[in-house]
Amino acid sequence: MEKSLFEIKQMDCPSEENLIRIKLDGITSVKNLEFDIPNRRLIVFHMGEIEQIEKSIYELNLGSRKLSTELTNQTDFLEDSNQKRLLWYVLAINFVFFLIEMATGIFSKSMGLVADSLDMLADSLVYGISIFAVGGTIRKKKRISKLAGYFQIVLALIGFSEVLSRFFGMEEVPNFSTMFIVSIFALLANALCLYLLQRSKSKEDAHMKASMIFTSNDVIINLGVIVAALLVNWLNSSLPDLIIGGVVFVLVVQGAFRILKLSK
Repeated sequence: MEKSLFEIKQMDCPSEENLIRIKLDGITSVKNLEFDIPNRRLIVFHMGEIEQIEKSIYELNLGSRKLSTELTNQTDFLEDSNQKRLLWYVLAINFVFFLIEMATGIFSKSMGLVADSLDMLADSLVYGISIFAVGGTIRKKKRISKLAGYFQIVLALIGFSEVLSRFFGMEEVPNFSTMFIVSIFALLANALCLYLLQRSKSKEDAHMKASMIFTSNDVIINLGVIVAALLVNWLNSSLPDLIIGGVVFVLVVQGAFRILKLSK
């Protein structure tokens, strides 16, 4: 058994990890992958030549380079059930708040909440793909990734078109109380996700650290929606809500294209 260490400069969230996992899935010499996303590192445990593995990683265009290859006596790679359970918790929280924010966003006429709900859905899709990929076939992974990516793009484009429609149609001001209170609870939900992910602190929990970075981005979006709600109330204008909604929809589309890479 050998292990090769790679630097992956553009690996900063679970999307890139899933992309690499699926890219290397069909290579029989690969026995295990260990990801350290905060430090942009990947360890590949493999038997035999590294050339095919190296070529496949480089084809992803993630700024990759091999740092070292050495022999190892490690042969057992155990799946961390606690890690998987925490991912399920985080997925459930994100999906529940997708439903809550979508419903209240439509009710309060807040595009910020609607957009944030789609960001929650995007998170659920990424975590779901990550969990589903364990033990799944390459064909199933690609099919699920493609469906998730296109579904996410369609929803984001519909949302963005609604933002434009409301911008030119002088839509009434969103309900401040609903927008503010729900966005506060969404922030607390993502804070809970961070807490759950931080419960795993061992070296084997690198994916938890990666997911923590991913969820931290959601906290920033939540804060943006909260600020937009305050500006809506202060200015008595729907413009801040439309701006934050448009920004989040763009981020959702970018995430969808990352997911679509998994289906190639």
